[in-house]
Order: sequence, then C-alpha cells, then structure tokens
Amino acid sequence: MGSAAQAALAPGTPLKTLAQAAGGRYFGSDMTADLLSNSTVTQLQAQQFNMVTPGNEMKWDTTEPSNGTFNFGPGDQIVNYATSNSERVRCHNLVWHSQLPSWVGSLPANQVQAAMETHITTEATHYKGKCYAWDVVNEPFNDDATATPRADVFFNAMGIGYIADALRTAHAADPNAKLYLNDYNIEGMNAKSNAMFSLAQSLLAQGVPLNGIGFESHFTLGGIPSDMQANMQRFANLGLDVAVTELDDRITLPATAANLQQQASDFTAVVKDCLGVTRCVGVTQWAVGDADSWIPGFFSGQGAATMFDQSYNPKPAFTAVQNTLAAAGGGGQNTVTVTNPGTRTGTVGTAASLQIQATDSASGQTLSYSATGLPAGLAINASTGLISGTPTTAANNTVTVTVKDTTGAAGTASFAWNISGSGGGGGGTCHVTYTKTAEWAGGFTAQVVIANTGTTAINGWSLTFTFPGDQKITSNFNGGFSQSGKNATLTNASYNGAIAPGANITDGFQGTWTSNDTNPASFSINGTACN
Repeated sequence: MGSAAQAALAPGTPLKTLAQAAGGRYFGSDMTADLLSNSTVTQLQAQQFNMVTPGNEMKWDTTEPSNGTFNFGPGDQIVNYATSNSERVRCHNLVWHSQLPSWVGSLPANQVQAAMETHITTEATHYKGKCYAWDVVNEPFNDDATATPRADVFFNAMGIGYIADALRTAHAADPNAKLYLNDYNIEGMNAKSNAMFSLAQSLLAQGVPLNGIGFESHFTLGGIPSDMQANMQRFANLGLDVAVTELDDRITLPATAANLQQQASDFTAVVKDCLGVTRCVGVTQWAVGDADSWIPGFFSGQGAATMFDQSYNPKPAFTAVQNTLAAAGGGGQNTVTVTNPGTRTGTVGTAASLQIQATDSASGQTLSYSATGLPAGLAINASTGLISGTPTTAANNTVTVTVKDTTGAAGTASFAWNISGSGGGGGGTCHVTYTKTAEWAGGFTAQVVIANTGTTAINGWSLTFTFPGDQKITSNFNGGFSQSGKNATLTNASYNGAIAPGANITDGFQGTWTSNDTNPASFSINGTACN
C-alpha cells in the first residue's frame, strides 16, 4: 500500500488543474477495465487527470464480437468510473483496421457499408451524451513512404468515401460529440501528415462533420519533431481542434538518469507545442504509469514511457510538465505574432526573397525562425527571418513559418508560394483529357487525366481551367481544389504529385450546375498551357 499512498499524494498542483488554468485544456490518460480494481492506479488517475480514454473497451472486437451481438459492459465500466470522478471521456474508437472481429473481414463487399453504419449507429447511440469526443476512424493511412489510405476491409469495399460516411453516421447518432480522425506518425511535417491534411481539407470542403485531428504521439526518446507545433497549427487553421491523444516516450531499458532528464525535456516540448496552438484542447498520456503501459509488450527491451514509474511515483517528466503548465497558466506566457505575407509567386531560375515579419508581446526577446514547405532552392535564415534563394522546381507549395522567442512562445503563419516553370523546365509539358462521367439535374462528376508529355518530371501540380458555364466544384476525389468565379484549380494530394515523363495520373471531382454544364476547353499545369 506504500506506493498507493505515494501516488495519491503526488506533490504539487495536479496536472488537470494546471491544464485547465492554461487556456481551459484537459490532461488525460487511458484506462482499461482491469485497472479499476487497482486502488494505486485509480487514486493517481483521479488525482491527476480529468479525461479518460478507454484503452480497449469500446473497440469493435469488444463491442460487437459477432454480427449483431453487442457488448457494452466493459465500456460502461470506464464511463461509470469517469462519471464518478467528474471526468470526461474521449471515446475510442468506432472504425479501425485492427482489433476487428473476423466476421467483418468475411463479409461480401456489398455488405460492409451497412455493417459499418449499423455498428457506428448502435455504439454511438448507446453512449450518446456520454462522450466528449469520438475517434471515429483510427489510423486510416499506411505508415510508410507512400502514406496512401490503408487498404482495409472498409477502404476495399467503399473507397476513401468510407471515412466521410463514418463521420456522418456518427454525427447522426451523437450530434454533440466532437468527431476526430486519429493516427500516429503525423506529429511532424511528413508525407503521412500531409495526407491527413489533404483528407481533412477534402472532408471539410464536402461539409462532412469533422471536428478534430488526434495526434497519437508515440515517441522514442529524443524524437519529438521540431515542427510539431507548426504542423498542428496548420490543422487548427482549417478550423479544427487538435489534441495529443496517446502520448508516451519510450526508453531502452534500463533507463538512466540522463534518459529520464531527456524524457522530461521531451514531455515538456510536447506540452509546449500544445500550449502554443490555441485550438489544442488537451493532452492524453497513453497509460497512467509505466506499470500499465503497452510499450514493453510491443517493443522488446523498451519501456519507462510515462511520467510515473513502475510503482506509480512521479518521474522528472511529471515535474517538468507541472512547471510548464504552471508557467502557461500564470498569465505570463508571451505572444508571438507572425505577419502573413499572403500568396507568393515565382519562377524557376529567378532569384526570390521574402523578409518574415514578427512581433513579440514582451520586449527584449530574441526571435528564431524556421519554415517548412519552402519551394526547392529556398531557405530561411534562422536568425533574421529572411527567406532567399533561387527556385529549382515548379510546384505549388504551402509554407508554414514558425517564430519562437527565448521563453518558448511561438507564432506561425501559413501561405502559398507557387513556382511556375521556365521554358517548359521543371513544370514539364502536358496534355489533359476532361471527361464528364455523370450528369444529373443540378449536379455532375468529371474525370481529368493529366499526362506528362515532356522530358522532365512534374513534381507537384496545379491544374487550372475556366468553366464555360455556371459549374461549381464541391469536392475533389484525389487532391485539393479552389474556385473563384468560373476559374477553377485542382491540386495534387500527397500521393499523386509526381508525374514521370510519359506517365499520367487520374483525378476526379463532383460539382453543381444550374443552366450550363459545358466542358472546359483549355488547361494549364503550374502556369504552363497544356496541349
């Protein structure tokens, strides 16, 4: 019982209290039903955390082990525990390729959608009003360089549209719950987070009820991405909440004192990244302590991944997080404001420069500058904020600039920087085939095939054209889109931006029309007219 007493008296102000003071955020943990009888765990969890995520109790293999037979007992135990301790619940999850009973994978393809919708409706209705948020679709992307949608039973039966359908179905069953997509290795700027960003843009453009993105944040020691805050901010700029949903930081055992100090720095960095994004609503640790962490069972020789040790006593990371939250909640956190320069343009081979402007609410601060997504050939001076260089590749780029002061306060700005080709160079030459694949009163779908007829690769494409009629694009199936009047633009997703010489890609979109649905006649790629 000694460790239980220590855990119940973890020193200082609880994390949940500090997080609430730091902008109304929460600090949570996961819990599994088998831990509810362990007083050491429950005392510490209730003392420090005010959000619970069920580790396994709401997953499909538990809630619907056989077709049409539901079991909510384990999940109800977690909800009852949370309610009795005045905690909220992040319900996890409705659709996931893993922990899926075999009967789902055995269904004929034409029965998968109905099974998915029935499962979501039944479970979300059962927990209606009890879930602060739902992880509706969990881990939808492959964890490799392709970052393509995971070819699970749902994608194979319905295509990428299963995600929109899942979100709409969940919203219909529990309209007040925040609806999230959740994945790992999307914490920094990379192919996978770019794929998630493109998906989020597409879903929002379609009017799909998506409220937030969950960044799982399973890290190895010293592996916190330096651009995590900027990455979360770009999702927040879409109007989405963001959250750190499954935080741990694993160490090769046995952990040394130096390891634990590095872990403290890692946890501090993640919490600061969340504090730096207004729409980051909270942080959840994926365990109460090291003794109930999933890490040792999945990563041989690794563990010690949480803020509390095997006996549930606080580690240096706990104190570091306390101090970080306390500083933020005390009203002394600085504000860094970055001036958005707006859309920039340039040409391959022509020198370009841009001075980033930023202000700090505190005087005497030294600012440091970083940027992601810069056009190839450009770089930012970390001390002065001057971006300069000569573009080498024609592409449409989304640039995110982050400016930090010496206290760790940071501000960001995201803007487009579009580089066109010079003399048919990096942009390639092209041919576009436009086909109307369906038309009905007030709506249509169309397919465009973009062929690279040049001798150099197209690395990132923006297809522009003008509608002759009153068409309006409502969704792009394989990338982004924008429209101003009759002028429309389609842009690549993370997985289809490169078109080799002699190759082609196919995109498609849906739109509306009223009186004239005539096909457009001319097209340009990256500012270069196609034949």
